[in-house]
Amino acid sequence: MISEGSTLPDHEFTFITPEGKVTRSCRELFGGKRIVLFAVPGAFTPTCSNAHLPGYVVKADEFAACGVDGLCCLSVNDAFVMRAWQREQNAEAITMLADGDGCFVTKLGLGKETGAFGGLRAQRFALIADDGVVTRLRVEAPGQFEVSDAESLLALL
Repeated sequence: MISEGSTLPDHEFTFITPEGKVTRSCRELFGGKRIVLFAVPGAFTPTCSNAHLPGYVVKADEFAACGVDGLCCLSVNDAFVMRAWQREQNAEAITMLADGDGCFVTKLGLGKETGAFGGLRAQRFALIADDGVVTRLRVEAPGQFEVSDAESLLALL
């Protein structure tokens, strides 16, 4: 599992834009920046939609005031689902990272198998990365939502 002091693995993410599909690498997203990345088990799921993502949406300006260059939400969903969820949640300030096949969470060592419920998903976690290096990492215990919320990450800055 990735840990504090680790460099985020190289990966290509796909985004849906008005111009169509766009691909950006981890280096482009995280290089030379301080980024907060939080992961949810699934877009449109109850805790993710009612608390996790909304907390970051509401606190986006506070993160910026603390020197955070960007907020990223990661989920094992496709780019179309992540774009639709972003719109539905008024989360334009959040970069939505679609990990359609779970490859990125697997590289991080933070995937979890949910069987027939949804297959491979991300564990709920949050991290702070400076220039692609993890400086803080908080991973939730199964079924919990206590250490990866926006308030908890703000307290680490």
